[in-house]
Amino acid sequence: MTPPPPLDDFAGDWLDRGELAHLPSLRNQWGQAHVNEDLTSLSWLAMPPYSGGYHTGVLRVDGRVVRADQLRWAPWGVSRSGRSNGVVVTSDTRLGYEQHTVYWRTRLTNSSGAPATVTVEQELYAPIADSPVDWGWLYGTPWSAGHHHDYYATERIRAEVLAWVPRHVHLLATDTRWIRLGSPRIPGIQRDEDTAPMLLESELPDHSTSDSGRTRAPSVLGTVRGISGAPGEFELTAPTAEHRLAPVALGPEAVLRLEFRPAVDDQTGVILTHGNHPDSVQVGLADGRPWLRIAGELVTGDAQLRAGQWHRLEVRITGDGAALSVDGARVAWTQPWWGAQRWTSTVDDGRVVVTDGRSPAVSTYAFATAPDSLELHGGGAVARWVCTVEPGDTVELGVVLAIASDRPRSVDVARSGARGFPDAFAAVADRWRSTWTAAFTPGNGSFSGHLPVLHGAPAGLARTYYLGVLLAIYLRNTGVSPIGPVFLTGGPRLGPTTTFFWDQSEWAHTAAMLEPVGTRAWILAALSQPYDRCHSFDTRNLLPVGNHYAANDHALFRTVQAYLAVTGDLDLLTEKAGTSTVLDHLRTLANRPRAAFGDGVLADFGRDAWELLECVPNYRDGVVSFNAGYAGMLRGLAALLRRLGPSSPSPSLSPSLSPSLSLSEEADRADADADALAAAVLRQYAGGGRWNIAHPEGDETIGHVLDFVFVAAELADDLSPRVRAEMVEFVTGHLLDGDWMRALDPDDPIAPRSDRPDHGAAGAFCAWPGATAYGLCRLGRPDLAAALLSRIHASTSGAVWGQAMESVGDGRFRVAERGVANRDSLAGAAATEAILVGLFGLPATGSPVMPGIGTLHHPRVQQPSPQPRHPTG
Repeated sequence: MTPPPPLDDFAGDWLDRGELAHLPSLRNQWGQAHVNEDLTSLSWLAMPPYSGGYHTGVLRVDGRVVRADQLRWAPWGVSRSGRSNGVVVTSDTRLGYEQHTVYWRTRLTNSSGAPATVTVEQELYAPIADSPVDWGWLYGTPWSAGHHHDYYATERIRAEVLAWVPRHVHLLATDTRWIRLGSPRIPGIQRDEDTAPMLLESELPDHSTSDSGRTRAPSVLGTVRGISGAPGEFELTAPTAEHRLAPVALGPEAVLRLEFRPAVDDQTGVILTHGNHPDSVQVGLADGRPWLRIAGELVTGDAQLRAGQWHRLEVRITGDGAALSVDGARVAWTQPWWGAQRWTSTVDDGRVVVTDGRSPAVSTYAFATAPDSLELHGGGAVARWVCTVEPGDTVELGVVLAIASDRPRSVDVARSGARGFPDAFAAVADRWRSTWTAAFTPGNGSFSGHLPVLHGAPAGLARTYYLGVLLAIYLRNTGVSPIGPVFLTGGPRLGPTTTFFWDQSEWAHTAAMLEPVGTRAWILAALSQPYDRCHSFDTRNLLPVGNHYAANDHALFRTVQAYLAVTGDLDLLTEKAGTSTVLDHLRTLANRPRAAFGDGVLADFGRDAWELLECVPNYRDGVVSFNAGYAGMLRGLAALLRRLGPSSPSPSLSPSLSPSLSLSEEADRADADADALAAAVLRQYAGGGRWNIAHPEGDETIGHVLDFVFVAAELADDLSPRVRAEMVEFVTGHLLDGDWMRALDPDDPIAPRSDRPDHGAAGAFCAWPGATAYGLCRLGRPDLAAALLSRIHASTSGAVWGQAMESVGDGRFRVAERGVANRDSLAGAAATEAILVGLFGLPATGSPVMPGIGTLHHPRVQQPSPQPRHPTG
């Protein structure tokens, strides 16, 4: 059997910090984390049921935090390197494979000509909670005063790790926000209004799950006056009362003043909120006592505010904290997050044990080399070593963090890992290597299927193929879901349990080959969700997440279709998913109601940009892309119905179809509808490879990759040679750019209003080069597809593809960090999908469509499904 290349070949090179917009991630098949700019701290640590907040602690050498000047990613961990005088300090951080553990190995190498004595201090924080709920895309993280997702406060903490002296930086939001009186809205990442435009940096709706416990708080009753910039008095007369006043900024040294007269005593509710963000300054009453909430911190005064009396309230925010004053006297103030507020620490036989006061989580730090001293420090500790390093020599330190829901287990696992540190540390990489080999081995013990080995391909094409496979394995999670192994959509700042329907479909054939059992379980779970009202679901508690995506129908249909093509498992069609069979779901997915405008043939996707491309404001209504998708789905449905039987009665008909139809007659009707819809799509062609969007007020031309991808994939046989050639010319001349591509033509009139590196003109979503390559294959240009696929591996920033790849000029791209883009994104596996399905014709043949692109060893080939009927002429 031909083996795959060694996994070590796909570890990244050392990269200077300046080359990276987005720092690397860590994963271990159970969880995820983000490295920071120092040498050891981690943020966004999530290994369900455990969720981490703030960060885990920095490394200081001779009293100073060492900056990571270079970083290197590998599937099993991230190395960071910096200098302190003549000592090179290199760390390697790994999450224990399928464990709730973290391993740090730190090496100090003396590059000078004289002995060096250095003091090494490692902070040991574990602000970690055990949470059975709130695992949505915006999953809950623990704060001193609660559990919620606060994206920007956490990012401010991450950005502060290099500070000589830690500050309360998470309190220092500097953006302009509305002043709101009374009952506050439930916040998203940073979104004040449902009607606000999509800005990647600051605007997203609430993508939490229904079990998050986040509910709208009531207003207190009373009168507010004396707010700067808002003259007059404002009455709060009901628990639902609210007033929105002028927007203001509250930066460092800010002071917010108001006067409040309660209407009744002993109230509980909100008086004022600055904006409506998770980190917002908020002032209210609890049983009449004033409180201040800000960025996960909550403090409450002792004295009650009395009804009928005016009280002067003042909030003062500095880098040292936030304070609440009443009538000129300071009554409450925040404490350092690293202090012993929620988490407490003890020393247990040379180990540091951190206990969460609000959940069962217990975290233990143990050491391969005992520190010279251990000093408890609020909710954590500091370990200190004094090391003398001879010229050219290296001193190595090892630290283990073990998380559990009971103290004995946490202590035992940490102690065991520290005693056998070199072997335990090395075992993480070995487990990754064995999982990698298993993915290409028939009958392996890790996956229910396998993928073919690509042999003899050009180096660039082979690297792209294997990086796509590695991305899928990297985002696999074997411990989070009751349905079995799942492939998460992205992260690590988001979604440690979440899968999006659209992203899963981007590599649907590949997934069905590698993990057919898991794919089948995922399909049934996904179709059981209210996919007409959400874009994804939490695989842990099987709850819907987010708003509806117009892509859902096509994504789910194609995922099922790909699974059936790979496995031949037609029994799936009679399985119940929710209240309907899978076959009935396919009928529903393929038959979207048509628009009320135009000729009434095209489907109307509405005016909500959040349902389509989010940041392209005119991409709405009757877009070509998804209409082409529905035409393809109808033809796919027709082919599937004919495969089930030519004249059998149609089982479990959807209400929109006549129960008297046979499967053959239903297939004929689906084909006829598809032909009409395809013709309507072709009438939207604008020339030059561009397509028109149908709006109620008239058509509008756009040059977006999504139209190319869907039309080429679904309607290639309907296109004339001229249109095919013009589509290819448009993509190659306007979208493809060096190592990657742009989603939107930079010359498009809407481009200046769509500055986002995944869906706009600044770059492209990680799935779209692979989908574009498949489209080029469908249009008869596999040579261009192979050339594109041979280049895109260069854009990974030393790891795997992220959600958004942004241009840095001269045809070079990198993983974008702007706003809330994911460092890791499953949809990048579309590149592997394009190679297997576009260049090699799987699951039908596995034969290359052109010479010189190699061969596939032991592919999973099934008999092809009957081809859909296409119109002649």
